[in-house]
Amino acid sequence: MELGIYTFAETTPDPVTGGTISPGERLRNLLEEIELADQVGLDVFGVGEHHRPDFAVSSPVPVLAAAAMRTRRIRLTSAVTVLSSDDPVRVFQDFATLDLLSGGRAEIMVGRGSFIESFPLFGYDLHDYDELFAEKLDLLLKLRESERVTWSGKHRAPIDDLGVYPRPHQTLLPIWVAVGGTANSAARAGALNLPMAIAIIGGMPERFAGLAELHRRAAAKVGHSAPALSINSHGFIADRSQQASDEAWPAFATTMNKIGRERGWPPMTREQFEQSRTLRGANFVGSPGEVTEKILFQHEIFGHQRFLLQFSVGTLPHAQIMRSIELFGTKVAPVIRRETAR
Repeated sequence: MELGIYTFAETTPDPVTGGTISPGERLRNLLEEIELADQVGLDVFGVGEHHRPDFAVSSPVPVLAAAAMRTRRIRLTSAVTVLSSDDPVRVFQDFATLDLLSGGRAEIMVGRGSFIESFPLFGYDLHDYDELFAEKLDLLLKLRESERVTWSGKHRAPIDDLGVYPRPHQTLLPIWVAVGGTANSAARAGALNLPMAIAIIGGMPERFAGLAELHRRAAAKVGHSAPALSINSHGFIADRSQQASDEAWPAFATTMNKIGRERGWPPMTREQFEQSRTLRGANFVGSPGEVTEKILFQHEIFGHQRFLLQFSVGTLPHAQIMRSIELFGTKVAPVIRRETAR
């Protein structure tokens, strides 16, 4: 199993000190985090796209390109690229450039986005939410397949036998589809023979097993073997279980409750947070042993080929994030690889 990290590069106030990190410092810290993840042998690092004041990254590719110059083997991906409000030609060109710079380590993870700020910002109508994604994914796949492209659609000007450059280092630039809980999205990814990432950030993991099965069945129906599957979840690792909980809780609660106020969710209690850390909860917050056990438990459910943890939910001290990455790579990853290889 491939193991990795993704982040949204939060610039929210530290719930303990009240201080707010500057975007520049957060980005410099992020590059150190990616470099460490590479050094401890993790397989993937993903950077999300947001267009809000509480996140430092609106364009993942420049960050990933900087990381490419400081790493040797780790794969570099968006998490996610909000394809519905972007131009597929530019997305392909950006990631092809990243792929060349990194020697073939770039990936694109596309999704419809968990926030909506990018739609009005770039002049798109939210009523076209799913139609935009489907059409732009179709174009992105055609750009990947052929140097010269002829294409037409409803939401973008047509392309008439034009070349798109540069071409990536990899023959086929990997494109993953990230989904929340939507059956149609899982079926579409399978029918297109695309690997899929399921974001599990709440509830029991068994609830999402149907999405993985739907993905596999949709691929089989059109003659493909099962595409790869990733599980993406929130997490934080410390040397001891209670330490992990105590360090993660303030930042986690601050961020999730802020989003909850925007979306009408009730505030999260400490009791609910502790429940989410149990074996059948959604969050991977604990000691290396607890996180290892939980990853293996979910592997029995999904049989997935990749697992990504979001470090962090909310703002935590850089040193704590670096220690979490170190533990993930040196304590958790070797056991997971050994056990899943069996």
